[in-house]
Amino acid sequence: MLQFFQRSTRRLPVEISGATAIEYALIAAGIALMIITAVNGLGTRVSGLFASVSSSLK
Repeated sequence: MLQFFQRSTRRLPVEISGATAIEYALIAAGIALMIITAVNGLGTRVSGLFASVSSSLK
């Protein structure tokens, strides 16, 4: 039984670093999603602004 716990504790740092990498990937994906949403909304507004300016100049 003692050998089982010793082997388990040796593998623990590897498993923690894998979990940390997954957490960082999820955070990066969330940030990327927020940036895409913001840029998409901003692009729509800028497009409308340019259309308005274009029609005013004609």
